[in-house]
Amino acid sequence: MTKIGVLALQGGVAEHLASLRRLDGSDRASGGAGIEARRVLVSADLDGLDGIILPGGESTAVGKLLAEGGLGAELKAAVAGGLAAWGTCMGAILLARAVGGGETHLSLMDIRVERNAYGSQLDSFTGSHPMAGLEGGPFPMVFIRAPVISFAGPGASILARVSGDIVGCRQGRLLATTFHPELTADTRVHAMFVRMARGQE
Repeated sequence: MTKIGVLALQGGVAEHLASLRRLDGSDRASGGAGIEARRVLVSADLDGLDGIILPGGESTAVGKLLAEGGLGAELKAAVAGGLAAWGTCMGAILLARAVGGGETHLSLMDIRVERNAYGSQLDSFTGSHPMAGLEGGPFPMVFIRAPVISFAGPGASILARVSGDIVGCRQGRLLATTFHPELTADTRVHAMFVRMARGQE
C-alpha cells in the first residue's frame, strides 16, 4: 500500500484526494491500485507516508501556519530524509529555494518561483501542453493566479513550459507544477507522483 498525504491547511485538498482515489481504482500499471490517500494536518499525520502533496492556496498564510504549529520543521525534515513531495501552484512556492516577491518556506528545491506571474489580466487560463515523462499526448493544464518557475538549478529537470515559461520541474523525489492537475479528470501527473513515491521512476 502506497500512502500519500495531502497537506490540508488550505487549497484544493478534496480535489487532490479525489484524484488519488480515482487513480486507486485504475490498474497498477497506470500508477494506481494500492493507494491510501489521507489529509495531513499535524506532524503525526506524516508518519508512514511515502509521499505528500502540497496543494494550491495562499503561500504567506500557509507558511505562517506551518511555522506556528511546528509542522513545517517536521515536514522539511521528512522530505529532506527522502519523503517524496509534490507542490502544485502555491505548493511549488513552498518547495522553492528562492521566491520572487515573497519569502521562502521549506527551501528544498533548487528553483526560483515568481508569485502571481501572470498578473490580474490572466488570473486564470487553461491549455493543453506536453509534459516530459507523460505518455498519451498533451496534458490539460489549469492555471489560477499562477506563479512561474523563473530558474531551475542544475539538479532540477524542466518537465514543461508554456510560452517559454517553466511550469513543471522535478528534482529527485521532488515535483513542482505551477498548474492544477487536480482540477482535471486526467490523473497522469498524480500517477507520475505515485510512481516517484514508490521509487519506480
